[in-house]
Amino acid sequence: MSNLAPAITCAAVVCVASVIALRSARITSGGTGVRADLEDWALADRRQGSGLVWCLLGGTVYTAYTFTAVPGAVFTSGGIGFYALPYTVIICAIAFVLLPRLAKTARAHGHVTVADFVRVRYGSPLLALAVALTGIFATMPYIALQLLGLRAVLSVLGIGADGLAGDVALTVVFAVLAVSTYRYGLRAPTLVSVVKAVLVVGSTLAIGALVLAELGSPADLFTRAGAAFGAAGGTSALVPDPSLAPAYISLAVGSALALFAFPHVLMVAFSARNGRVLRRSSVTLHGWTAMLALFALFGIAALVSGVRPPPGRSELAIPLLVLDLAPGWAAGLLLGAIVVAALVPAAVMSIGAATLFARNVYLEFVNPTATAAQVTRMARLMSLIVKVGALAFALGVRDQAAINLHLLGAVWVLQILPAIVLGLRQRTPHRISLLTGWLLGMVVGTVLVNRAGFSSLVRLSFGPVDVQVYAGVVGLAVNLAVVGLTSPLLDRLGVPRGLSGVLRPTGVASRNGATS
Repeated sequence: MSNLAPAITCAAVVCVASVIALRSARITSGGTGVRADLEDWALADRRQGSGLVWCLLGGTVYTAYTFTAVPGAVFTSGGIGFYALPYTVIICAIAFVLLPRLAKTARAHGHVTVADFVRVRYGSPLLALAVALTGIFATMPYIALQLLGLRAVLSVLGIGADGLAGDVALTVVFAVLAVSTYRYGLRAPTLVSVVKAVLVVGSTLAIGALVLAELGSPADLFTRAGAAFGAAGGTSALVPDPSLAPAYISLAVGSALALFAFPHVLMVAFSARNGRVLRRSSVTLHGWTAMLALFALFGIAALVSGVRPPPGRSELAIPLLVLDLAPGWAAGLLLGAIVVAALVPAAVMSIGAATLFARNVYLEFVNPTATAAQVTRMARLMSLIVKVGALAFALGVRDQAAINLHLLGAVWVLQILPAIVLGLRQRTPHRISLLTGWLLGMVVGTVLVNRAGFSSLVRLSFGPVDVQVYAGVVGLAVNLAVVGLTSPLLDRLGVPRGLSGVLRPTGVASRNGATS
């Protein structure tokens, strides 16, 4: 089948989404852009309602890479790839409990970033800096990873993802993204997330109908896939070996916990109108999980259909399946949905990283007397730099390098979770304990991932016990053990806690953009 019709339709979908990002955000901001303060640019003035938060939170958590990598993992590895489903179910439960409390505190005390919360709660600029830098460095490869979803689409459309045409296409898409977020901040991806939600729902139903019509029922698909894995031999299987249970559980739980330390997810929560909006959105996130479950099933369908992605490019399984089953124009619509699915998280991530730098690095350590307008300008500038850096990184290194750095970033960002979650307790741990735990957790997690050849799963042996577990969970366990053991000791030694246990507005909040 000629790829011209799919390419034209896909381009049309992306153009419509780009126009919405550039024009609709202008309309919702009154035609004048955003105010000079960072709260309006980064958090859309904290006025997002249930529908917008559901679209934006779901569109941020369930990325284009998720919708291609999860079925790709099922396609190549079988049942172990379904770990993403319990992971996303756990996300909904954690979001329901954690996000409303954090957002309520942020609104009451004027926090724009999670590092603001840590700065005030523990009275420690260094701990806040650790949180900010960890969040920024973990987010950068995550943004580059979104380009893998775009590259997958370009590849199946016959556009050389590694050639000049592919580089130009990626650059143009990211340029539109950069302009819209520079001018309108969070409002731009919010409106595009509505388009993404509509496209993902429609794509899920359309691909599901095509699979049922062309390949048979789910029961038939699983039977044929099981036979295919059995004939291929190797370690892949439709039903994972029971010995992989620790790996499966730790990967699901650790990934879910890490998500709530990423700055872009917490920034979306801070933009909500109130806690009821977040609780409602958290419960209904199961709708996104249901769609991801169907996409995981489509990975089985891709295996049964006989699509053959190049070695090491399992993320191409779904785009190839779509191109194989759907008519040309319909395939273009479905592939365009994958491209739009990458725009929302990339935009939100860049805003989150830029805001962290502007508030908690530039304002705190570089220019403490900066005005609200100066801080906002710095955040806007950094949002451009972050996107350009992510684009250059994605174009200049192998796809596997981006995946490896994202795996490492997820292990890193998990180490700032104790400072966030324990800060909601009435009596908090000692800030020195949290800094020490963060540092040791980072070192342990990094060493384990490196020794495992940049695999997130590492093997641990204790006498007769030999298991595989998620490296991030091991680092987090070390982190929490250090905090639990040293915090009482520091209290007994009389080491001051700073402002621990006291929540009050910082100079930033009281001056609409400057900090103490």
